[in-house]
Amino acid sequence: MLQAFNSYIRSIGLFKPSDRILLAVSGGVDSIAMVRLFMDAGFHFGIAHSNFGLRGEESDGDEAFVRDLASRAGVPFFMKHFDTKLFAAEKKISIQMAARDLRYAWFDEILTENGYSYVATAHHLDDQAETFFINLIRGTGISGMHGILPKQGKIIRPLMFTTRERIMAYALDIQLEWRDDRSNKSRKYLRNKLRLDVLTELFKINPRFSHKLNETIHHLRDVESIYNNHIAGITADLVQHTSEGILISIDWIYEYEPHDTYLFELLKPYGFSFPVVKEIVRSLDTFAGKIFYSPTHRLLRDRENFIIQPLAELTAEPSLIEIYTIEKDLAQLDFPISLCAHETDQIIDLPMGKASTAFLDMDKLVFPLSLRKWEKGDWFIPLGLKGKKKLSDFFIDQKFSLSDKEKTWILTSGNDIVWVVGKRIDNRYRITPKTRNAYVISCTESTKDSEAPSSGCCCLFG
Repeated sequence: MLQAFNSYIRSIGLFKPSDRILLAVSGGVDSIAMVRLFMDAGFHFGIAHSNFGLRGEESDGDEAFVRDLASRAGVPFFMKHFDTKLFAAEKKISIQMAARDLRYAWFDEILTENGYSYVATAHHLDDQAETFFINLIRGTGISGMHGILPKQGKIIRPLMFTTRERIMAYALDIQLEWRDDRSNKSRKYLRNKLRLDVLTELFKINPRFSHKLNETIHHLRDVESIYNNHIAGITADLVQHTSEGILISIDWIYEYEPHDTYLFELLKPYGFSFPVVKEIVRSLDTFAGKIFYSPTHRLLRDRENFIIQPLAELTAEPSLIEIYTIEKDLAQLDFPISLCAHETDQIIDLPMGKASTAFLDMDKLVFPLSLRKWEKGDWFIPLGLKGKKKLSDFFIDQKFSLSDKEKTWILTSGNDIVWVVGKRIDNRYRITPKTRNAYVISCTESTKDSEAPSSGCCCLFG
């Protein structure tokens, strides 16, 4: 067993002999066997034990047992109690997922603070078989079929060369002591039910089933590597990161079959599930404007692009900002567009024709002014025109995308729109030969760079 253990570590380059390894030890036979193998191999290691408080006195007994083991082995011992049920309730996740999240976050702390290179868990080939079938039952893509990886970031699995049966034979042969977890025999957990009912029958058919499945999983990993390399190339060509959001051109989807699989791979990093992706693809046969959500992002189906934005950014913007004084520096406001404002009586010296700057007749303004997002039914009289125009029609004329519309802010005075920010002022508030004082608000260069097409404002004086 020790020879096979050392050979496996060397053959896949799992870690260097000089590395310090933190062993995750529950007290069960698998983790105790791992400790003994590390001791006999002469590797540098410490022991970490998580007490999840789920089995009362049994959990405390496991803790005392592992603490004593570390003391007898003369290695560092780390232990932490977790309120697992409370954490699961707060995060709205299962007890098993809560325990996993808690202990791995804690392991990261130990690695950082104590100079360990990796955390070693005692997963073996039978665990891999169980995980494979769990993913298969729940539904999975190709990434869910690669099994438990021997090395994943800072997590290593040095027992992935052997089976539960062989570990038990080894433990009995050298008379190891360990703790039995009675919950491992409960069929209320899917993993246990698979192990006790399904895999037992498969082992009857082929006693080397775990090894054969491991060979298949290796082939799947190779296929996954080829697949991922292809998707990475597609992603580099098609996904654009812009100030507007993450853009994926809709035209390309007709060039790749199957559409939903390709799009799923591109959207997977943003949390979109496969059923949602299928709905997105179906939306291509309808009008633009549909919105889809993942837990972390929103996808807007525009005319030419899928526009993906983090939900945190969408909810962070204020809905209404009021400006009470002329002296207020708008650059200090919590506003997504950087603005600056000032009053002037030097009318003749004002520059001409900038849509990114609003030159407004001071005496016509009623304070407080308000900055808000546009709303359905909004209208104004665009500079140079005499009649009313709905903002929705103005957006169409300016070829605004749906994302452009969402990001558009307006400046109001009373009930009147005086400026579609960065685009066009209202003709009623323009500077005329009768103007004596002007209120000037300018967008910064970064805002002007992102402007939608504008016809400009070539005449400030009516």
